[in-house]
Amino acid sequence: MIELVERMAEAVPRKSAGDSLTLPYDLRQKSRQRVCLDSGREAAILLSRGTRLVEGDCLRGADGTFVYVHAAPESVSAARTDDLLRLARACYHLGNRHVALQVGDGWLRYQPDHVLDEMVRGLGLHVTQEEVAFEPERGAYHGHGHADGHGHPSHGADDSAHTHSNSDSHSHEHAHDSDEEADEAPRFEGDRSPS
Repeated sequence: MIELVERMAEAVPRKSAGDSLTLPYDLRQKSRQRVCLDSGREAAILLSRGTRLVEGDCLRGADGTFVYVHAAPESVSAARTDDLLRLARACYHLGNRHVALQVGDGWLRYQPDHVLDEMVRGLGLHVTQEEVAFEPERGAYHGHGHADGHGHPSHGADDSAHTHSNSDSHSHEHAHDSDEEADEAPRFEGDRSPS
């Protein structure tokens, strides 16, 4: 089994890639999982927690091989309008519900949900179902290296749970992984070993 241990920061020529990996959006959000490469070979993704993959990423295997990532076509709701104010309102309401959105010129896409489809139709957009690669916006804090998307400094060992308060007047509590947890053996989706 190939162990994919690093997302390459620099572009690697595609001719150097020994294989490719095609995954839908939800699986591209998991940094540790067992996968089947497009060639049929088994691989383990063993990336830093919080690493999210997008179309065109290149992963390096522990054995030196390179694997290119592709976004798999999947079912999405697509909403269209020529009215940019309606589009902005739909984006606002979907974003307020923390819905992952892919936004284009006069259109937006999100994972299918009949309740959201009705809401978006009610805002005056035309909603259809499509089978396409889904690449939603990564968010304003994606480059700050913090998996929960808040972009704040790391906390000391004594501060394992805390509250965040953001300018949009909401807060939540969560615990950060401790060093002991980070050293555990990787777990894969589908493993039946005890926690």
